[in-house]
Amino acid sequence: MEQVTKKENASERPKNFLAKVKENTDHELQIIGTFVRLGVVVWSGFIITLNYVELPMFKKSAGGDITFPASIFTGALATFGLSTSNNKSNSKSSDPKKKEE
Repeated sequence: MEQVTKKENASERPKNFLAKVKENTDHELQIIGTFVRLGVVVWSGFIITLNYVELPMFKKSAGGDITFPASIFTGALATFGLSTSNNKSNSKSSDPKKKEE
């Protein structure tokens, strides 16, 4: 009788710390991942903005290349499902099949 009671109590014991962490890890990692991606979007957007805005007490470097921050910005926005592409169609196409039509 005592053995059955001990087994039942063992199954009802609270889970250890690692088991609790494993249960909540997926949700917490998603939240942390979202904040990291959002931080990257804000950082790269700030760098791109600094290229176009003159701030007092901040000397702008001549010929700054913003290709890297712009690509990071575009990639980070894409992870949120946003697209920065231009959907305008050009009448002058380089595709020879479209020129014939």
